[in-house]
Amino acid sequence: MFVFCIDLIKEVLRLDNEIQKLAEELYQEKSVLIMGRGYHYATCLEGALKIKEITYMHSEGILAGELKHGPLALVDKLMPVIMIIMRDHTYTKCQNALQQVIARQGRPIVICDEDDYETIKNSSRAINVPHCVDCLQGILSVIPLQLLSFHLAVLRGYDVDCPRNLAKSVTVE
Repeated sequence: MFVFCIDLIKEVLRLDNEIQKLAEELYQEKSVLIMGRGYHYATCLEGALKIKEITYMHSEGILAGELKHGPLALVDKLMPVIMIIMRDHTYTKCQNALQQVIARQGRPIVICDEDDYETIKNSSRAINVPHCVDCLQGILSVIPLQLLSFHLAVLRGYDVDCPRNLAKSVTVE
């Protein structure tokens, strides 16, 4: 299983050029929303945190099921929305969230399974990652967000190796 995961990670890393092009389109934006459900909600939070930490761009991880409780008001043709939609138990509800974004003229950028042609067809841009078991899919899905954070920071002129005001501490009691 471990060797299998390494091969899948290498496959996702090959998307770097595609993600760099996406960063070139997004680097002047003020905000980005990152939306997912189930296991992928944690991936959205991590992606939003990375974007905040090294690009200083406002980003929010949003639970797709809570879309109608506030975040939907932010969605329009000017707000980039990155969605993680995988073929798992959350798929149908994530498709519904995708349709809600499209109905408000949103520009959904979707990280999805490489063979999910329905999602690819309905998104303004799709980043296709290989499918893995549900509980490990986040390992593959977060890589495009990490690469995007890196490229956004470089394009915005920031030092990715030395972000400002970032203090990590561990307290031992």
